[in-house]
Amino acid sequence: MDNKKKLSVIIPCYNEKDSIREILRRIKEAYTDPMEIIIVDDCSKDGTRDILKNEIESTVDRVIYCDVNRGKGAAIRTGLKAATGDAVIIQDADNEYDPADYRQVVKPIFEGRRKVVYGSRFMNDAHYDAAYKENIAANHFLTMLSNLFTHQRLTDMETCYKCLRRDVAEKVAPLLKEERFGFEPELTARISDLRIRITEVPISYAPRTREEGKKIGFKDGLRAVYCILRYH
Repeated sequence: MDNKKKLSVIIPCYNEKDSIREILRRIKEAYTDPMEIIIVDDCSKDGTRDILKNEIESTVDRVIYCDVNRGKGAAIRTGLKAATGDAVIIQDADNEYDPADYRQVVKPIFEGRRKVVYGSRFMNDAHYDAAYKENIAANHFLTMLSNLFTHQRLTDMETCYKCLRRDVAEKVAPLLKEERFGFEPELTARISDLRIRITEVPISYAPRTREEGKKIGFKDGLRAVYCILRYH
């Protein structure tokens, strides 16, 4: 891997006061090659914004504060426009995904072999808790439906770890419209419209419950189906 290449890490953040410090610590420990960290605070109301302003802002490359809460998709679009790295990866602020996986996700891009790489939670031998089985079933269904229209061969379309070469990100960002979690199938459809084959690599995953702050729900699943049909 060419260590001179820079990775842009976009962190959409909404009400993550209990995890934002930890995920930043993990990122900086796990990835020591050139990197910029861009946090987009989606109008947090739980004290996250105070933490960002008082403790974190001076330790990262940029923090963007949104005046109204619009959703994860809107926050990521904002981050994509600000990114300057050779590749861009999306990182949730909730510690479900492990930044130690960055290297294997970005490697095919930095080696010039691929333009887009997704980190798949279902390519490894992980055995998730029974409480997560409904989410797994929903993910498999949405991925299968997405593949049907995009002609990709993905195992995890809904993954957070989507890594794009910068020129691809610049082409796709102005086309994106979804404000919330519909961003995931829309981005996959937009990439597919460019006739780019998405490569997957296995990643680790530690799911959290709704009681622990997980925000995606049934309505978001219905929206994902709508987005798959709309943007194909």
